[in-house]
Amino acid sequence: MTVTLLLVLGGLVLLVLGGDLLVRGAVKAATRLGVSPLVIGLTLVGFGTSTPELVTSVQASLAGAPGIAIGNIVGSNIANILLILGISALIAPIAIQSRALTRDGVVALVVAVLFAALAFVWPLDRVVGAAFVAGLALYIWTAFRQERAVVPAPDHGALYDKAAATQGADDALVPDPAEKGGGLLGPILLALAGLVLVVGGGKLLVDGATELARGLGISETVIGLTVVAVGTSLPELVTSVVAALRRQADVAFGNIVGSNIYNILGIGGVTALIAPVDIPAEIARFDAPVMVGVTLLMLLFAFTGKRIARWEGGVLIGGYMAYLWFLWPA
Repeated sequence: MTVTLLLVLGGLVLLVLGGDLLVRGAVKAATRLGVSPLVIGLTLVGFGTSTPELVTSVQASLAGAPGIAIGNIVGSNIANILLILGISALIAPIAIQSRALTRDGVVALVVAVLFAALAFVWPLDRVVGAAFVAGLALYIWTAFRQERAVVPAPDHGALYDKAAATQGADDALVPDPAEKGGGLLGPILLALAGLVLVVGGGKLLVDGATELARGLGISETVIGLTVVAVGTSLPELVTSVVAALRRQADVAFGNIVGSNIYNILGIGGVTALIAPVDIPAEIARFDAPVMVGVTLLMLLFAFTGKRIARWEGGVLIGGYMAYLWFLWPA
């Protein structure tokens, strides 16, 4: 069991470290190629913190572990709202920008409902994967057009806030105009090194999670929904907590909403395209509806007073403890 736990922990460390190096290299390369900082933020930085989830779900699906692959997606979304948003709100009440709520919050709810509905009637195949990826591309394109047209004192959306939270936690991810036109070899090697670490970490985590399930005598789905999901959500936890500590808690909401949209459309879509997978029945019956329910709860809290207060953060954390108690066998 000790070796198994070391595999899991080692995989998580490599995933987080590799994901950071991958995004740093990609941001530097894009900056030197003259790509717009807004495009870099909405794509490379915004999606970068979801790299651990992406690699883990793809590798789990390829390894024939659908409980880990799908549990990682659904469990990450649940943990993002109940655990990470709850912790952020306890640190500092979260002000809600209307665009992040009315546009992006609704999108997050719609894709959660769509995923939960499909879970009952359709596998996560390449048709669904292509539709999800196309939906994500349309969403990013719409966000780019609206962010580019913002007026002074802008009301930013979730993807902008997600990038802002990530860059606030790691200054190296802020595009530096002075680097424009520089060499590409260094950034490319940095990104490749990150990719190697991410792939290796994903394999360690999937192997370790599978062995952990066997050793504890519980299903891979439970491990995927809890240990794997929380572990791969560590970048979102760090960025949201840092934002809250800096009294920039308003971007924490957008960070979570943007991450949840990326998880379903991006990670679910790419996983389905590379390695189609059936959605486990237990996730379709219970966890996917829970994901929809907690998304509704988040929006309800956000709509009341356009903020998430500390007591509401406490409710969210209490909800996650209850979810774990119900899910984890005695």
